[in-house]
Order: sequence, then C-alpha cells, then structure tokens
Amino acid sequence: MGHLQNKLLLITLLIFFSFHNLFSRCYSTLEESSINNPYYDTANYRMDYYDSLPYQELSSGAGPTSPERAFNVDDYGARADGTTDDRDAFLKAWNATCSSSSDSAAFVIRGTLEASKDRSDWPTDEIRTHWIKFESVKNLLVQGGGTLDGNGDIWWQNSCKIDESLALYFYGCQNLRVENINLRDSQQIHMTFGYCADVEASELTITAPEWSPNTDGIHVASTTNAHIHDCSIGTGDDCISIVNGSRNIKATNIVCGPGHGISIGSLGANHSTDHVSDGGQGHAKNIIFKNINVHNVSNPIIINQDYCDSMIPCHEQKSAVAVSGILYKNIKGTSATEFALKLNCSKSVPCHDVVLQDISLEGEGGIPIHSLCRN
Repeated sequence: MGHLQNKLLLITLLIFFSFHNLFSRCYSTLEESSINNPYYDTANYRMDYYDSLPYQELSSGAGPTSPERAFNVDDYGARADGTTDDRDAFLKAWNATCSSSSDSAAFVIRGTLEASKDRSDWPTDEIRTHWIKFESVKNLLVQGGGTLDGNGDIWWQNSCKIDESLALYFYGCQNLRVENINLRDSQQIHMTFGYCADVEASELTITAPEWSPNTDGIHVASTTNAHIHDCSIGTGDDCISIVNGSRNIKATNIVCGPGHGISIGSLGANHSTDHVSDGGQGHAKNIIFKNINVHNVSNPIIINQDYCDSMIPCHEQKSAVAVSGILYKNIKGTSATEFALKLNCSKSVPCHDVVLQDISLEGEGGIPIHSLCRN
C-alpha cells in the first residue's frame, strides 16, 4: 500500500516538471477547471528530482464520479514561472488528493509540462526509465488538453535506447481513460500501457521527428480490453505497437504518419509468449486489419518473422511464434516500395489462415509493385 502511493505521488510530480524520471525539473502551466474529481492542472512549473513519498491507495468503484474537491497546486505554493522549484507544492497537493474519500481521480493537464534538457538532472538508477508513471491506480481519468514535452533531442543524439525514459507510463492500472492530451518529442516511447485492464485512449496527438529513434506513439504490453481511437500519431517509430501478453486490443480512426504503422510483435526477448519475430515462442492470432487507406507507404502489408533490429546481421532462428487467423480487408492506396505485400513467415512454423480481401494497392508515381510470400 505504501509502495503504491509512492508510485502515484512520483507520477504526479513528474507530470508537473521537467525532471528526471518520476522526479526532475518541470515547466508547465496550471489553470483551474471544473472536471470530475480531485485533479491537477499545470502551469509552468519547475521541479527537481525527489525521492520516495508517502502514499494512499485510490481504488474501488467503477469509473469517475462527481468531484468532491479540486486540488490546485497553486493553492499549495506553486509559482508556475518556469524557474522556481515547485516540488513541495506538488507533493502537498498530491498528498491532499490521496487523502480524499473519492474512489476515483481526474488528473487535468493544461499548458505545457516540459522535461529537463539537462541530462545531469536525471537520476542514474531504474527510476530514470520513466518520466511520468502511474502504478496500480484504479478509476483514473487523465485529460485536459495540455502538452507533455519530453525534449527528447538530448537523448536522440546518443540513441541509448536502454537508458532513455518513457514519457507517460501506466502500469497495472484498471478502468483507465486518457483523453485529449498532446505528447511530443519523448525521450523514447511516448505512452505505454503495461499490465493494464479496461483502457480507453482517445483524442491524443503524438508527434516527434520522422528520424527520431524508438519514439513509438502508443505501446501496449500485457494489457487486456483496450480501445485506442480518434488519435493522430506521427513519430520516428511505430504509431501503435502491441506486444506480448496483450488481448482484445482495438484501434480505430487512427491517423498515422510519419512512422512505422501499427505493429504487432517485435518482442519476445528470452522467448516470451506472443513474440512475432523469428526466435520467439507462443502465438499471434485472430488479428484484423481493415478499412485502411495508405499513401506512399513502405510495405503497406507485411508479416516479417525474419526481423532484425541490429546493425549487424542476426542469426537465423529455428523456432518462431505461430501466426494464424489474420485478416486484411479493404486496404487501399499506394506503396513507396517494390513489395506492397510481403508475407515473410517462419520456415519452422509457417503462417496459416491468412486472408486478404478487397486489397487495392498501386505503386506511388506509377512504379511497378510486387508481392512476396514465404512459408
């Protein structure tokens, strides 16, 4: 219980500053707003890294209810001038929120929350891997129209993907809604749902330069019952990536690009279940891609179990995930590459029950295109 509260507090603080993971410096803006439940609103705050914090669990109930009270960090001494360290104000406001009798909470972000551009501001331990993290929170609403700016360019220059932070991370949360916020230039992945259940993410705008490494828009791992809809995502990696342990995930009305599309797989380190590249174990099944328009896209339709995310050639593996029950339907547009359709399946575990219906693809600018099917 105490451990959980620490996580929640850390998350809240992080969101309001430009700091190390979970606690560093932050610049943002805070406004008052009438929205469901206790909440935070941001406004040009600076906060430095802060250690562990006391916590009280917010749980039970089903979904946001009417607000009992709003907790505004300005009322706890925040200056919101982009220079002052406002961490104490955030701690006090979050502690007050956790003391509320409400069974749900709304976290309202307005203005811009900016991560520190000084790498020395970030801790060197495991906390560095997350900028803003909500852990084991039930009935949480995150919204407000504000922006989380990760200032990722200071990390992209070195491209140390293991050490870079994930901008907004929800871990073990249940009955979660994230809507109407903007994320830009994350250090690595912009938003992650890990081990969550009953998630809705909508009206999100996520942007990063096309060349920025590993800046996935939304990453879904070991999560069940999630609906991502009405989002605009353009980054240097996957717009949406769905990896091992995830079930019943729906993505609708997504504008994607630049980026690597909506991807399933690229996991399975240590042979975890649902790895979709050669060498993994488990399965990827009952997947539907339909009603998609593509324009000047490289490999619009692709299954690749010979994927290699390395600068040096990868060794061919002898096992692979079982890929089955895949439907591609009503996909139209243009391909930027010779192979508009590429099904490169495993030699040891060939794909089966892959169905293509109403596919209409042409080469961009009239270039000739082909299809490739292996195993």
